[in-house]
Amino acid sequence: MGSLTEATLKALAGARSFERGRGYLDAVSGVEVGDDWVTATVHGTERYAVELTLGGSAGPNGECDCPYGLEGNFCKHLVALGLTVLAQRESLPRQRKAARDRAEDLDAWLSGLSKDQLLVLVREQITEDRQLRRRLELRAASAGGDLAGVRARIRELLDIGPFAQYGYVEYADARAYADQAGQAVSAIGALTGSGRAADAITLTREAVRLLAEAVESVDDSGGWLGQVGADLADAHLQACRAARPDPEELARWLVGHVLGDFDDLTDIDPLDYEDMLGEPGMTVLQRLAVEAWRGNRTGWAEKYLMERLAKAGGDIDAVIAVHAADLADNGHTHLVIAHELDSAGRPDEALRWAERGVAEARDSSTVDSALVDYLCERYARADRLPDAVDLRRDQFRARRTLPAYQQLRAAARAADCWPAEREGALALLRTDAGRRERGWYGGPLLVDALLDDKDVDAAWQAATENGAHDRQWLTLADLARAVRPADALGVYLRLAEPLTKQTGNAVYQQLVSLLLSIRDCHRSLGTPDEFAEHVTTLRTAQKRKRNLLRLMEEHGL
Repeated sequence: MGSLTEATLKALAGARSFERGRGYLDAVSGVEVGDDWVTATVHGTERYAVELTLGGSAGPNGECDCPYGLEGNFCKHLVALGLTVLAQRESLPRQRKAARDRAEDLDAWLSGLSKDQLLVLVREQITEDRQLRRRLELRAASAGGDLAGVRARIRELLDIGPFAQYGYVEYADARAYADQAGQAVSAIGALTGSGRAADAITLTREAVRLLAEAVESVDDSGGWLGQVGADLADAHLQACRAARPDPEELARWLVGHVLGDFDDLTDIDPLDYEDMLGEPGMTVLQRLAVEAWRGNRTGWAEKYLMERLAKAGGDIDAVIAVHAADLADNGHTHLVIAHELDSAGRPDEALRWAERGVAEARDSSTVDSALVDYLCERYARADRLPDAVDLRRDQFRARRTLPAYQQLRAAARAADCWPAEREGALALLRTDAGRRERGWYGGPLLVDALLDDKDVDAAWQAATENGAHDRQWLTLADLARAVRPADALGVYLRLAEPLTKQTGNAVYQQLVSLLLSIRDCHRSLGTPDEFAEHVTTLRTAQKRKRNLLRLMEEHGL
């Protein structure tokens, strides 16, 4: 309970939902308290079932079946329950003890019933509770050895029909469908537990196929069917451990599953079955994986399976062969191979692969920047600084951006050759800045580079000759105001003019900031009267904008 506070509830729900939750305190009813949970009904647009989890390392959390809660949000109904719990904090231990006492009383009462009385009770419940009836029907079919009956009921549980409108299960119904599908997993687990693991294997594989087909018609944004798929994968693994199926048949099924259409749902790892496959099964698994990969060297599933097996076997050369069979044009795959070789303690080969990635790239402007960074780092460690400069220079020429300029500067300074490199880079940017054909406009990049070099005079000249963005002009004016107040004043006045025709507090903030800079320029120029006249004229023209005038007064304008 210590982690449940109003501040915690507000952080979980957000200020808006928290405030709205305060208005639902009278709508909370039927509060039930467990060891680390509280449930209740909250009456909103409809009656919503709400559960607040109090314990756990992650702190308080909860679930609500309102539309907003079903999207995974901590809704106003959960806030209302949380505030109710806080208000009843002192009585919670007593309520929790009462709940335990009721559970013990119920257990004692059930234990005292005769067989006939229990049967009457269960029959009453299965008449009223359809889900309970289905679960018990599955248990009965399983216990009676009725495999066909279990299969039929599992098919019913995985059928989207009862939840689908127009053949599709909407998000609001997806969780209920997933809960029903989860009963199929429980039934399969019960088969394994009752000594019928071989049947469980068969039914799990059928269930995986049926669920994969159903997923196509379900809005599973909440990921509930993904959890059902993971549970099915675990049920299959447990059944195989219990039944010990034929290793070669198991290997064939695993390869077919990974390469098929259903693995995205279950994400079965063949290596989890290594102890069941043994040497005969692993041999078949590896042979089939190699055959599949050779037949489709660019297939994602084929590459994944080969890489997984090669890594598990410590065969780094096989891992490299898998990647080398499908090299990306931008050198990214070469970088992956380099990292694998580094991990294997083969740095010289890693470096050669990385260099190949740059050399073999079809378009130098698209070379993976991470590959260039990797090579430059390796060159720096090997004291090959000129090679790093060459690489950064090629990168800048191919992809002229401010980050590329900054990286070239860093490499050239480390190699003590920045003045010459800078001259060449700026010459290239000046050429770009002078181009106007086909919409090319390189002036702003030249200005950014010069500003980044803190060469304000050159940046001002470049902006004057080749153009610049308003953001750059503002930066230039701020940097040059102390030494070129007249030039800076012209910039500020030009930037302020369009703001006087706009409204909104954010605009007023910008305008006042510019006015303060204009005032500084007039002070430096010795023309404060001119600024006073400017402000008077502005106040007269903007007299309807009360927020602007108030802001100006706050800043002494």
